[in-house]
Amino acid sequence: MVPLTIFDRATFDLFVPTVRAYSMPAPSNELVKESLARALAVYPHMAGRLVVDDQGRRFIHVNNRGALVIEVTVPADLADVLVDGTISNVGEVYPPLPEENVGAPVFQVQLNRYRCGGLVMGTIYQHHVADGTAMSSFVRMWARAAREGKDFIVPVPAPHVHDRASTAIPRGTPTPVFDHQNIEFKGVNEDGISNKSHAVVPMEKIRNFKVHFTPEFIAELKSCVGGRCSTFQCLLAHVWKKLTAARGFHREDFTKVRVAVNCRDRANPPVSADFFGNMVLWAFPRLQVREVLNSTYRRVVDVIREAVSRIDRDYIQSFVDFGAVADMRGKKLEATAPVAGTMLCPDMEIDSWMGFVRFHDMDLGTGPPCAFLPPDMPVEGLMVLMPSGTDKGGADLFIALAEDHVDAFQQICLSLDLMN
Repeated sequence: MVPLTIFDRATFDLFVPTVRAYSMPAPSNELVKESLARALAVYPHMAGRLVVDDQGRRFIHVNNRGALVIEVTVPADLADVLVDGTISNVGEVYPPLPEENVGAPVFQVQLNRYRCGGLVMGTIYQHHVADGTAMSSFVRMWARAAREGKDFIVPVPAPHVHDRASTAIPRGTPTPVFDHQNIEFKGVNEDGISNKSHAVVPMEKIRNFKVHFTPEFIAELKSCVGGRCSTFQCLLAHVWKKLTAARGFHREDFTKVRVAVNCRDRANPPVSADFFGNMVLWAFPRLQVREVLNSTYRRVVDVIREAVSRIDRDYIQSFVDFGAVADMRGKKLEATAPVAGTMLCPDMEIDSWMGFVRFHDMDLGTGPPCAFLPPDMPVEGLMVLMPSGTDKGGADLFIALAEDHVDAFQQICLSLDLMN
C-alpha cells in the first residue's frame, strides 16, 4: 500500500489517453501483451489499483491485479479511417474512461486491429500514479521488451526509482513559506488570481485539434524573439499571444498560463530523472491582455522564464512542508488541477513533452508508429506541445478550445508578430 505523495495529490485526478497507429507490418496483439507484461514487472505500480482508506486517504495498492487489455476487430482498412494523421472517432479507440477512478485498473490498453492488419493502440493511465516523465520511462521499457522478446531480461530498478517517500521529506519542523493553499490546492476563501473558479461545460462545447509548426516557422519565431530561447518558451509566447487575440477579451483583463514544471532536478537534493511517480509543480506567468498583445516576443518569454524560475528548491521544500502540516492537522486537500469539462478561458494550461522520449517513436519491433493521434483532452485551454513525428525539428501542439474560438485562432496561429 503506497501512500500518494503531496505531488501525486496535487495533479489531475483523471485518466490520460494516448493513441498510436501502426501500419503493416504491425506488431501482433500477442507481442504487445507479452511485452507489456514484462514492462509491468519493472513498473508494478502500473499493475495496481487506487484505493481509499477509512479516513479518505488514497493509496496505490501494488497488488499485481494487472493492466486491462481490450481487443477489438475493426471491419475496415486503416487507410480508410486514418486521414491526415487523425481518426474522426479517436475517442472510441482507447478504453472508456472509468466512471470511478478508485478500484479501476490504473493502466488500460485497447488494441484495435483493422482488416488490413494495421493496429491502432489506445492507452489510458491514472495521473495520480505517474507524470509524463515517468510514463516516458515506462513506454521506453515496454518498447525495449517488445524488441528484445524472449531475450529481454527484467532489470531490477534502483531503489530510488519507486521510492516515493524520498521525494517528499519535510524539514524537522515543517515550515511552508508560500501560499500553497491557494495555488496548488483550493483555499477556504477566494484569493483572486490563483484560486479563481472556472465554469464547467458539456464536453461537446470543447473542440480538440492539432497545430503543426514547421522547423522553418520555429526558426523564424526564434529570430523574432532574439537571444537564447528554447522551442517551448518561444512557442508558448506565440500561442499565448494568438490565443489571447482569438478569445477577444477586454484589454484590461488578466490572463495567465499554468505551466507544468518538472521538479526532479530542481529539488534539494535533486531527484533522479528516472524516478517513477509525480514530481511536477506549476508556474503561473500572468499579464494583462493588452500586455500580451502589445509586448514583444522577448518580453513575453521573459515573463514566462521569470515565473518558471520561482519553482526553485525553496519553493519545492515549502510545498513538501505544506503537505506535512496539512496531514498533521488532518486537513483534506482539494487540488486546483482542473476537472473534465473545465473552461480555463481566459487562462490556459500547457504541458511540454519536448524533452521526453519521443512518444511517437514507440517501436515495438516492427518500426515506429505511422501516426501519434491527438486524444480528446477534456479541459478547454489545455495544450500539450511535443516534437513532430513527421517533420524533424518541427513541433505539434495538441489543443482543446471552446468551439467559438477555434476559427479565429486557426486563422492567426501561424502568423508572426513582427515588432521590435
